[in-house]
Amino acid sequence: MCDTLERLMNCIESGKINKLSPFPASLKGQDGADELCKLALDEGINPQVILNQALIPGMSKIGEKFSQGKAFVPEMLISAKAMTAAMKHLKPFFATGEIKRNGVFVIGTVMGDLHDIGKNIVSMTIEGAGWEVIDLGVDVKPEKFMEVIDKYPDCVVGLSALLTTTMANMEVVVKEIKSKYADKVILVGSAPLSQDFCKKIGASFYSPDPQGAVEYLKKVAA
Repeated sequence: MCDTLERLMNCIESGKINKLSPFPASLKGQDGADELCKLALDEGINPQVILNQALIPGMSKIGEKFSQGKAFVPEMLISAKAMTAAMKHLKPFFATGEIKRNGVFVIGTVMGDLHDIGKNIVSMTIEGAGWEVIDLGVDVKPEKFMEVIDKYPDCVVGLSALLTTTMANMEVVVKEIKSKYADKVILVGSAPLSQDFCKKIGASFYSPDPQGAVEYLKKVAA
């Protein structure tokens, strides 16, 4: 791997957003994900290579640490922000087709629930894994999910709910989706959930962390 890509990958993993960002202290004053992604393009590195060899591995590394309890929500958020800073330079290449997406991932926090930190981490992690993410926000009603799924019938769906009182609304959304798209792949996640609950409501997959969702999506895209 060339030096620029390796430095960019390390910035994604460590959450170094740009040259002005003070975190992490070991990289203070050095270029961050923002500058290094632009530099990689200026050096003539293929945008798809930048995504595959720097951004995706960087997010994967921090995701694995999170899964192992070696990194926590703040680290995930700052890494996701670094990835977003780099992704802004690659956006035009998605539009032209020079970078191929793995697919479309539609995500939202179900109706009655306004929590979004976990959803946001998952959204940015999955985008960093090469998916086009359509984030519907919080308090999303079943009809809104259906409206977007009708527009992207091949999409994968992600449902979030932090409260035990709103978990039941996941089942409502799953039933609504499955009534029209019986084979739709639906991922569910959040603190109070379990594999048993996932199976009970008819969802496809449950993961307690974003990296588990990314690994499952790799199989879906294969």
